[in-house]
Amino acid sequence: MWLRVLGAGAGGGFPQWNCGCPGCRAVREGSRPATPRTQSSIAVSVDRSTWFLVNASPDLRAQIEATRALHPRAGRDSPIAAVLLTDAELDHTMGLLLLREGPGVTVHATDASFATLREGTGFLTALERYTEVERRRVVPGESVALAEGLSYTAFDVPTVKKARFGGGADSEGRVVGYRFTDTATGRTAVYLPGVQEIVPAVHDELAAADVVLVDGTTWTDDEMIRLGLASKTARDMGHLAVGRPGGSLEVLASLPAERRIYVHINNTNPMLLEDSPEYAEVVARGVEVAPDGLEVEV
Repeated sequence: MWLRVLGAGAGGGFPQWNCGCPGCRAVREGSRPATPRTQSSIAVSVDRSTWFLVNASPDLRAQIEATRALHPRAGRDSPIAAVLLTDAELDHTMGLLLLREGPGVTVHATDASFATLREGTGFLTALERYTEVERRRVVPGESVALAEGLSYTAFDVPTVKKARFGGGADSEGRVVGYRFTDTATGRTAVYLPGVQEIVPAVHDELAAADVVLVDGTTWTDDEMIRLGLASKTARDMGHLAVGRPGGSLEVLASLPAERRIYVHINNTNPMLLEDSPEYAEVVARGVEVAPDGLEVEV
């Protein structure tokens, strides 16, 4: 099984178009070692021929062009078989509209996400005006065969983040993670780009995986407030900070997984600066900071 990080940045990417924070300035000016990143998405395959996207970012077209495995083989063709959604956030779903030229789009999502896409943002309604949309209902805890040799199981990720488009903060399935399994080998990978708290059930999913790709949005909970860029904490926005005390790095560093990788990294996070003490701490603890294009064999 292979996982390809199409985009490792959080919403807005790195640098973000309207941001002049230290990280964004550094990557624009080339004044410090830092690598641009597009918005969060991965592709998964068991045969390197048919691929499944997990989330469809606003940068999807550029991500496809940057990934030879996703190029059409002939005529109007695509190796992309379906899109799986972890939630209905704009930075994870706007790319669905970019797939309108195809003969059809298969979308796997929870009831909560489908409700937002139809009644909130209206993305599904708009997409259906251009092409056929096949909806596959994601039920946390239910194993689903994606292709011969590849399956997934979604798991619920509790959040108290305010629901922008209704549905209530306690709606099950508003945010999910995915455990992918290579059924021939039994090896597994977990993709979790959004997590507010690593509750025991989520920790169990991470602890049982061979490879984990986990939310690395901010370094501190009040990061964006201190920079004068927002009035909300990371937790308010549905994310667990990386740094100590109580951050996700402590959890990831203790996992038995062969590879532990941060994705969904916000432009303000200092670990994006490769000469920073935060980056050094992550690497020293055996955790990776994903760049776009990183491919992982599981």
